[in-house]
Amino acid sequence: MLVCIAVKAFSVRCGPGKLHRSSVTMLAPAVVSGLLWAAGPTGAMAQDSTAKDPAALPPIDDIEVASRIVHLPLSWDDPATQLAISRYMQSVRADAPWCPSNIEFIRRMNGLDSIEDVRRIVYQASYLVMGLGDVYLGAPVATPLDPRHRLVTTKYNPARTWTPENAVGIGGAYLCVYGMEGPGGYQFVGRTLQMWNRYRQSGDFRDGKRWLLRFFDQLRFYPVSASELERLRSDFPYGKAPLRIEPTVLRLRDYRRFLAQHAPSIQAFKARQQSAFEAERERWRLAGSADTAPPGDEGVTAGINGGARGAMRGAALPERAVPPDCIAVSSPVTGSVWQLKTRAGAQAAAGDALLVLEAMKMEILVLAEQAGTIVELRCERGQAVAAGETLVVLRPQGGKP
Repeated sequence: MLVCIAVKAFSVRCGPGKLHRSSVTMLAPAVVSGLLWAAGPTGAMAQDSTAKDPAALPPIDDIEVASRIVHLPLSWDDPATQLAISRYMQSVRADAPWCPSNIEFIRRMNGLDSIEDVRRIVYQASYLVMGLGDVYLGAPVATPLDPRHRLVTTKYNPARTWTPENAVGIGGAYLCVYGMEGPGGYQFVGRTLQMWNRYRQSGDFRDGKRWLLRFFDQLRFYPVSASELERLRSDFPYGKAPLRIEPTVLRLRDYRRFLAQHAPSIQAFKARQQSAFEAERERWRLAGSADTAPPGDEGVTAGINGGARGAMRGAALPERAVPPDCIAVSSPVTGSVWQLKTRAGAQAAAGDALLVLEAMKMEILVLAEQAGTIVELRCERGQAVAAGETLVVLRPQGGKP
């Protein structure tokens, strides 16, 4: 963190118009203590792990960077994140250690006494934004200034295929607010407001930017109900629900003094955290579980959903013959069945969606190739399927395949 702040200070001091005037057009701090140089026609692009000229910076204790304290509403364990966990358990991995409660998993991984302790830490923490756009559209990657608030977790493995927009999660030691719907792996704690305004400059989206946050903003969450968050989310993009944003300055001298003053309790917290992390991993080993999916084609788990048919490497399941007046609708990929859109006896037009698969962090429609009658469904929700496996038996109109 200290290196990132020093890099930020260097980029301000030596940015466009101040360093290599003829070639450098932009300097931007990277998440991991790097600096991206955007050069003009006469220059080049390079990424330096440290500043080129340390003498250009003042002593580290004298470094200051502009910051803002941004107060954001957080719906704790929001219904949208619960739905994402439910979908993951049904179609990806039911026995994952982080299911059915990501928050309980975070508690165990950090050696905390209760879920209320997780909640208290998340709401007390001041999360320093270290990067933007990690998972698209202005999504912040942030870490708490106080190391005693720095909760750590493993990520989903395999990843989720669906994450609600603006879900808030923790992965490794970082917190992220997802800028849009999509796949993901951070452990959920709740949901907040939009990080990106699709339509307009309004309210807190200003200065020609569609994204809400800035490097080195400090995020502080306050609790709201799920229904209150929905109301705020409806109003916020139109400037009707302004945030409380306080300009401030982050001074390294003060921060280093804080770390020194609280060093004993910080070390005690880290030791307890490490012990809990190792104990959790040992429980997985003794239970015959792991934080990764069992071996299989493209990460398909064996025995998904507590007994659904699993696709295991080298173990092909025999297929029943398709009646001569019918055709097989097969799976285009190895994955799992998320939704059934039809039933035996139903009529289907050519191009109708028969079911939805989840695979490779995507939802994939399986369509009827011809119009006809659904004779048989050879799959069920949550079932793991292999590429080429027959999912639906369809009798074409007129009885001729």
